[in-house]
Amino acid sequence: MRIDLSQVTSSQLATEQDAKKVSGQQVGASGGTGSEDRTTFSSDSSAVSGLVKQAMGSPEIRQDLVNQVKQSVDSGQYKLDPSSIASAMIDEHA
Repeated sequence: MRIDLSQVTSSQLATEQDAKKVSGQQVGASGGTGSEDRTTFSSDSSAVSGLVKQAMGSPEIRQDLVNQVKQSVDSGQYKLDPSSIASAMIDEHA
């Protein structure tokens, strides 16, 4: 499964300046008790951008591993144990 992060732009990421604006605003309080809810969103956009580039650069299918398993299956070296597979499936859903 691949997560499509190509549509994420730096303008969609919260910055410290935006976080200060959000945290300073009062969220509508119905009781007038003077209490105020605050939330702060912050991120290091360069770190996020780096992670996005890394994710987008990784292959969707690890072809080297696919080829290795295919070769094992073709040569008869890849053995499956149906009872252990069934047990693992039952344990996972129990």
